[in-house]
Amino acid sequence: MSKNQIEEQQKAGMEDPKDCTLEQVFERLEQIIVNMEEEASLEKSFQMYHQGMELLKTCNEKIDRVEKRIQMLDEEGRLHDF
Repeated sequence: MSKNQIEEQQKAGMEDPKDCTLEQVFERLEQIIVNMEEEASLEKSFQMYHQGMELLKTCNEKIDRVEKRIQMLDEEGRLHDF
């Protein structure tokens, strides 16, 4: 996803991170990092940093939900929450 595509999506309010897969959110984070490395403007870098922090929050929420669903089998074949 290019820098322009991300900016267009953000302007249009498209693709809420909560509706994306974890992999898609990671891809967006990676692109923000690349863009921050290329960006010279302090203001724009701060905006991208804020977007990245919001995406990280979404990642943590998604991972927490998955961890809560993980179950382990004991020696007798009974399920236990992880």
